Amino acid sequence: MSLYIRGIIAALALVFLLPALSAAQKGYEFRTKSKEAVKRFKRALYYYENRDNLKALEELDAAVKIDSNFVEAQMLLGDVSADMGEHHNAVSHYRAAIRVDPEYFPQNFFNLAKSEMQVNEYDSALVHIESFLLFKSRSQAMREKAEKMRSICRFAAYAVKHPVPYDPESLGDSINSPDDEYLPAFTADDQTLVYTRRRMMGLMAGRKQYNEDFYISRKQNDKWIQSRNMGPPINTSGNEGAHCLSPDGRFVFFTACNREGYRGCDLYYSQRIGSRWLPPVNMGKTVNSPAWDSQPSISSDGRTIYFLSSRHGGYGKQDIWMTTQDENGNWGEPVNLGPEINTTESELSPFIHADNMTLYFASEGHPGMGGTDLYVSRRGDDGKWQEPLNMGFPINTSGDESSLFVNAAGTRAFFATNRMEGGRGGLDIYGFDLYEEVRPASVSYVNGTVRDRDSRHPLEAEIEIIDLESGEPVARSISDKKTGEYLVCLPSGRDYAFNVSRKGYLFHSDHFSCRDPKAMKDAYRVDIELSRVKAGEKVVLRNLFFDTNEFTLKSRSFPELRKAAAFLALNPGVRIEVSGHTDNVGDATSNQVLSENRARAVYDYLVDQGVSKTQLSYKGYGEREPVADNSTDAGRAANRRTEFSIVSVN
Repeated sequence: MSLYIRGIIAALALVFLLPALSAAQKGYEFRTKSKEAVKRFKRALYYYENRDNLKALEELDAAVKIDSNFVEAQMLLGDVSADMGEHHNAVSHYRAAIRVDPEYFPQNFFNLAKSEMQVNEYDSALVHIESFLLFKSRSQAMREKAEKMRSICRFAAYAVKHPVPYDPESLGDSINSPDDEYLPAFTADDQTLVYTRRRMMGLMAGRKQYNEDFYISRKQNDKWIQSRNMGPPINTSGNEGAHCLSPDGRFVFFTACNREGYRGCDLYYSQRIGSRWLPPVNMGKTVNSPAWDSQPSISSDGRTIYFLSSRHGGYGKQDIWMTTQDENGNWGEPVNLGPEINTTESELSPFIHADNMTLYFASEGHPGMGGTDLYVSRRGDDGKWQEPLNMGFPINTSGDESSLFVNAAGTRAFFATNRMEGGRGGLDIYGFDLYEEVRPASVSYVNGTVRDRDSRHPLEAEIEIIDLESGEPVARSISDKKTGEYLVCLPSGRDYAFNVSRKGYLFHSDHFSCRDPKAMKDAYRVDIELSRVKAGEKVVLRNLFFDTNEFTLKSRSFPELRKAAAFLALNPGVRIEVSGHTDNVGDATSNQVLSENRARAVYDYLVDQGVSKTQLSYKGYGEREPVADNSTDAGRAANRRTEFSIVSVN
């Protein structure tokens, strides 16, 4: 069985063989006078018990043509039709059986309601499940099932009358095929797509054999090019599935079963360097367990993975857990997301959006439409997950909706289904515009390359995004050592420091204001040239903040200065000058004093951070060394700056 099917489909038990019908060979008196109809029925029952539904239907159709009031035949026609997923036919035959004799077999009301739910006739289903509950002889277990169905019908009837906007579009023939395609995952720039394809490989002992592999496609001229198998070392002769991509597309986390791991299904990851994927690595015994572990989703900062597990200590059959990476790169002990998210049933397919605050997932246990529905929950200011919201009809239906991916901008969602007209066959991948109420916060990103300023060779460097209000890092990444490429996400609503560093090089500093989502760019391109540590090199500290005409450092400046202090600690032989500069607004004397005081404020802070005074000096240059035209606002802003200048290197 495929990883995907194993992970997301919980089959509902149907009452196929009725106690009365089981006695058919023991002198049971049928509710028809036609011997030919009984003969046909007994043949149908034989075929059905031997799982030959088509022949069973043929015999049953003949039986009810002879006698349309043959109640047992109508009941079994309902069961066989439901078993084959032909719920409209099941509804017709259960209704026929009830018309003949509503009290003959009360279970017909339950079965009818279940099939009506499958065809979105929730008002009728509610009437019939209420009728079923009027029969007092039902077992407690059946009553509990019926009461749950009644709750579902009430919720779903309202949802159908209040549909949400939904207009899915196929991703096209470059992605979809007659095979099953599902679980799409995109990079933050929407330029790379990795998904799972399930192909039939042949027959073994009369049974179809399938294989799951990853396929990849990239955009060219805003269109997806023909996807290709990712090949080894990620794809193998076994099944690979239930995956996620890091925002920059350089890591893939996925599920594989029955390998040399910790029994069952484990989580693995692979890293891409240049165009080459490294052999997959098991995430280890801290994350994986002897139970079933699957369906990872990585946060945009690359430090937290949400995943599904049936391990001991959960609330239901399968729960959503999370593990966080520490400063040394080790994954911590998994933590259950708690009863706000997990139920006594199964939760499935967690997806943490790039805003790190919005979680999408599927569930059998929260109020829904009758199958597995999609939900969204947001993390509150207290860090707790809020009550999940059902994403509504027709995104959710009476069938099973199993997974969702939402792009970084938060505007478009992607999923797999086989219920759309015009599909290629099996499960196909579709996208649709996400309506406002269930959108996450928008997320932009910054990308580019990191190179050596002199040689122009690509560099592997650490990129860090820091929230200037809290001083906490919100994203970390490493540029590709083969290409120098990097990508990091910028969630809206904050101002960020952007820092790029590599041992032996002077760090790079930048600033992004994302406080107003409407003013954010879709993407920021920053190509970075790092200078080797040598005398004469300088860097502008772009995240130092002072009030106008003041020289007291604002607290938002501290993350940048802590980075500067760390640089000096790693390079004890480096001596730097802190240089203060102003624009030409005001008189030159005042600007000179202001620049000196601001440089001194930086000097004092670094000394307080433990930097040796032998490494430091400071000087104010006033308005004497502009780097831009003072006639424009942008030019004056560039001229108001503080620089690090390397005086000497020992």
